[in-house]
Amino acid sequence: MLFYPVFIALFAVGVRIAGLFSSKARAWVEGRRNWAQQLEKELAGNTAPLIWMHCASAGEFEQGKPVLEALRLQFPGHLILVSFFSPSGFGVGKKYKGADHIVYLPLDTARNARRFLALTKPSLVIFIKYDYWYRHLRAVYEAGIPLLMVSAIFRRQQAFFRWYGGLHRRMLTYFTWLFVQDEASVDLLKTIGITRASANGDTRFDRVATITEAPAPLPLIEAFVQGEGPVLVAGSTWTEDEQVLAGLSSHVRMIIAPHEISTANITRLRELFPGEAVTYSALQAGGAGPAARVLLIDNIGMLSRLYRYGHVTYIGGGYNKSGIHNTLEAAAWGKPVYFGPNYQKFREAVGLIEAGAAESVNNAEKLQQRIDSLYEHPEHGAQVGEAAARYVRENIGATGRVVAFIQEKRLLTS
Repeated sequence: MLFYPVFIALFAVGVRIAGLFSSKARAWVEGRRNWAQQLEKELAGNTAPLIWMHCASAGEFEQGKPVLEALRLQFPGHLILVSFFSPSGFGVGKKYKGADHIVYLPLDTARNARRFLALTKPSLVIFIKYDYWYRHLRAVYEAGIPLLMVSAIFRRQQAFFRWYGGLHRRMLTYFTWLFVQDEASVDLLKTIGITRASANGDTRFDRVATITEAPAPLPLIEAFVQGEGPVLVAGSTWTEDEQVLAGLSSHVRMIIAPHEISTANITRLRELFPGEAVTYSALQAGGAGPAARVLLIDNIGMLSRLYRYGHVTYIGGGYNKSGIHNTLEAAAWGKPVYFGPNYQKFREAVGLIEAGAAESVNNAEKLQQRIDSLYEHPEHGAQVGEAAARYVRENIGATGRVVAFIQEKRLLTS
């Protein structure tokens, strides 16, 4: 335990140094400046009971939203506070109207953890998928506040199951219950003596299913996709993904929503498709776009609705160590899904492949073959798309089980 305060202190110094060169690191530091005074001011006058949900970033927030919204319906008298670790998650969260308070999680020191609980006084704490912070979790546990983990997934190579993972294992004992994605995770937890866990599925299935129920139209996108030839929608792409997309034939029209939407990155993408690309902001401003083959999405918040407009979809991140991004948003629309080679640790990607709804491609030639085949044989494309949609339908329900547990165990009162 002696090393942990040292690690946190070094981490804080490292982020401050990184902030001299990185806008994200700088935002991480600035967002936590005088956090206690800001939080005290924001919560001043609150008398209603409060639910605290923590998400590492934007992706985990998507998993948390269905639980948050269900709790809002079942316990309307409770306030909901969502904390984030990353600036990107915080930026997305601030635009969300379904929570009462959006804040940064303060640095994980004992003093900060005690102060955070003293200010928020939560009746229930929910962590989404991961982002284990020892001091915060211990403070919740010692205060006797119910603590849940939702949509977690465990693998044997994680620190929890290694000889050096004592601190990690201790953090798991602080949870009232762990809702994990699969039985394999339950079995792994049993090997280290953690039995307060159940296979509950992934709340992202509930989230993406909801998005497709009443989608808001995107008129500029509808106009862009009119015409001959297949349309590919690529989401959360990185440089390696975009090199693959640049190798596709000129008859394929593309909508690309890159992971990074900085001016520099959008400029790079325009240069990758010289004379063929237009940005979404340019279309909004009335810029000519009918002759463009590639539409670059230079905003955040549209991606989950974009996939409906493609004949096929491509999910970025499959060439990175961290792996692919959210495949379910595309699958929920009933679209064939493609991605790069690094997907094995993503349960839903493996499930989509097994369902005949997705495939890993590692070069432009292979992706081109799949696009042409599905476009030329629409009945086959429809079958693959239906397999994707069916996979999503068959896996919804995790949110309802979490809320039912909270009600059954009387972790909250109306």
